[in-house]
Amino acid sequence: MAHAHINDKPFPRGALIGAGLLIGLCLALTATVRLTGMTIGWEPEPAVLAQSEQAVNLNFVDRTQGGIAVYDADTDRQLMVLEPNTNGFMRGVMRGLVRQRMLQGLGAEEPFRLAQAADGRLWLSDPATGEQVYLGAFGQTNRQAFAQLLATAMADKGN
Repeated sequence: MAHAHINDKPFPRGALIGAGLLIGLCLALTATVRLTGMTIGWEPEPAVLAQSEQAVNLNFVDRTQGGIAVYDADTDRQLMVLEPNTNGFMRGVMRGLVRQRMLQGLGAEEPFRLAQAADGRLWLSDPATGEQVYLGAFGQTNRQAFAQLLATAMADKGN
């Protein structure tokens, strides 16, 4: 039985040079962004959120056994409960926002704000940290989870 040796053919020099150039380009672009303070991404203008057609302030409260209760912060009315092992997208978004608060030494006193702009864009923002999450960026199914929450809150308010 013949055994092929891996060293019988040298690795193509052009591929190595191309990979090296690609790595160098990535490092150069990363350094440029870091050193210039340039931001990559898109955030709404403050006016977009201020002129929201529909908005609700929300508190998220941990429950026993892994559940999360979602309350309208203005009325203290419970809007929904995220049962354990469900609503992974909502949990993930909230985990990220709460992590930012913890890094800045902030607590849960100030509510989060879920707002839909006049053009239909849906945002979740944290006034305590200034963080904003454009929920449309994660696909229609994930956006819909928060849109349903907003619809429930608006129905409770009679809007």
